[in-house]
Amino acid sequence: MKTKVTYICRECGYKSLKWMGKCPGCNSWNTLDETVIKDEKRTVKAASGAADAMRVTPQKISDIQPGYEKRYKTGLSELDRVLGGGLVQGSLVLVGGDPGIGKSTLLLQICGTAGQDKTILYVSGEESKGQIKIRANRLGITVDNLYILSENDVEVIISTISDLKPDIVIIDSIQTMHHESIASASGSVPQVREATSAFMRVAKSMGISMFIVGHVTKDGALAGPRVLEHMVDCVLYFEGERQTSFRILRGVKNRFGSTNEIGVFDMSDKGLIEVDDPSKMLLEGRSADISGNSVICTMEGTRGVMAQIQALVTPTGFGNPRRMSAGIDLNRVILLIAVLEKRARMNLSSSDVYINVAGGLKIDERAADLGICAAIASGQSDIALPPDMIFIGEVGLGGELRSVSQLEKRISEAAKLGFSSAIVPKQSLRGVKIPDNFAAYGVQTIAEVMQLIRPGR
Repeated sequence: MKTKVTYICRECGYKSLKWMGKCPGCNSWNTLDETVIKDEKRTVKAASGAADAMRVTPQKISDIQPGYEKRYKTGLSELDRVLGGGLVQGSLVLVGGDPGIGKSTLLLQICGTAGQDKTILYVSGEESKGQIKIRANRLGITVDNLYILSENDVEVIISTISDLKPDIVIIDSIQTMHHESIASASGSVPQVREATSAFMRVAKSMGISMFIVGHVTKDGALAGPRVLEHMVDCVLYFEGERQTSFRILRGVKNRFGSTNEIGVFDMSDKGLIEVDDPSKMLLEGRSADISGNSVICTMEGTRGVMAQIQALVTPTGFGNPRRMSAGIDLNRVILLIAVLEKRARMNLSSSDVYINVAGGLKIDERAADLGICAAIASGQSDIALPPDMIFIGEVGLGGELRSVSQLEKRISEAAKLGFSSAIVPKQSLRGVKIPDNFAAYGVQTIAEVMQLIRPGR
């Protein structure tokens, strides 16, 4: 058996034959760890494998019969929506999120719902069996088909899977798993890569659906090598503020469905509760007579979600005005402030501007630009916006309003919740059916919008 020493960056996975203080791949300092990789000699098997590979011939796509995707219902409709209709048999699903956000709670609830008719193996490398039992009692999970294994040795886990032959396996978490063939600590780049590869082979060969929990770095990215996300079939991010009960499950990769859908949950003392109408939840407690508040409709997949943008504009007490935002990219807010100053003749250079999305929702859609601008204008003039009006539109650097997609769905969602008017890009109204008793005002520039919501100014 040969051993090879190499140095691998724990941040980006860069490999080097010698140690360096600074990683050439990501420019991080002191991140190259010494790794000893053991390679077994392959003689007859390697030769026969090469011969078999030479006999493989390509096949015309017209001659290939499409496979059938067998799906399991997890019992959580919001999760099934994100997965594209259910959990595909033999798939490998990676679930990531901040510590304490509810990843383990979500997966344990899946055990309580899917475990009614499926055999599930829950493998934990972080908690003991007693700790998992306490949490299961708190969540009210009492199923006979749920098996608990507290282990971090990959070979022992695979052996248990081969003996039990469960329908679903949950690995919590991949950073705690250890493979004996890799002479490095658990959580290192080689360990995470090798453990994931081993679980993937088991899932595909035995037709077992697997959930793998992944830790995230301080930047919010999944810890470990980037290849981890490429190896799995589906990548889900569990988002939300730990101080609030609002949770969003977002798919960023899915080989068996769309990545545009989200699942919405509410964290309670009894676990995660599915939210069928997130718009109503996000707008709950909204003050209609306070300046600096605007309402937008953002599209999360096929679902329109209403959200409240809050803006606080106050005279600055320092030489440089402050700009802060929560739930929206700060650079986008700064850009929109510059557009308002240049194109709408607003003086914001002597004011601090604070932007917040109520409820903890994170918005990265350009259609929210107009709502942000309207909230800032309302906050500066201290005049409340009409409580039954929403704002939809992307704002360009020239102050022009650009068209947005799925405008009809956005307006329908607003009308369903009792809103009666909307300011939208004029060109987006072509061919859009407007509900009865609803007024849609088409505008072309941000200056026209300011005249509508701040007449005489």
